[in-house]
Amino acid sequence: VNEAALAAARHGQTHVTHQDLIDALEKVQLGTARNVVMPEEQRRRTAYHEAGHALLGMLQPGADPVRKVSIIPRGHALGVTLSTPEDDRYVYSEEYLRGRIIGAVGGMAAEEEIFGVVTTGSESDLENATNIARGMVGRWGMSDHIGPVSVLPKEGDPHMAGVSDAMLGVVDGEVRRIIDECYAEARKLLRDNRDKLDSIVAELLAHETLDEAEVYAAAGIPREAVAQP
Repeated sequence: VNEAALAAARHGQTHVTHQDLIDALEKVQLGTARNVVMPEEQRRRTAYHEAGHALLGMLQPGADPVRKVSIIPRGHALGVTLSTPEDDRYVYSEEYLRGRIIGAVGGMAAEEEIFGVVTTGSESDLENATNIARGMVGRWGMSDHIGPVSVLPKEGDPHMAGVSDAMLGVVDGEVRRIIDECYAEARKLLRDNRDKLDSIVAELLAHETLDEAEVYAAAGIPREAVAQP
């Protein structure tokens, strides 16, 4: 709200508008837009990366709706995909968390499917996916191999909690298994829905930013409750 009020004042307005609030939310969540001219090949690669995130988010049962996709650089990122839940969530199922991982690796999967390469643009995506998988295995009992035990503390060295190197090795193996499975599923979904992926990319290259209604329309996927301005 403070950012929106500052924007309204800069524009000489007498009150804060809905658009001021939307712009402020994007600035806080996604970072300030940067005036960077990307080479066309990098722009296309970024479009496939973000379209991969968006499409997999739309295809996952029970996933948070995709609200915005953009290939305008913000902060340290060359593009952004924003998904937020309809309602506050307090607990998460294994299916939902796996869907989060599939969506997180969607950009990397799209780049490998289309261009046959993996770039450094997936660094934060992989950190996010790994953190989710570690929580599933080490804290939330979502690995049959580890069982319903808490292995990884929220903070600090697991060794201080009496966890052995052997157990930590098993945890690492399970984390790798979950991410490998989710990455394979991401690539399969993108191959099976290549037409939807290409359609989102075409719209992104033409308009740079797609809102919720536009990205669902580009993919040809029904969205029953598209947010209204």
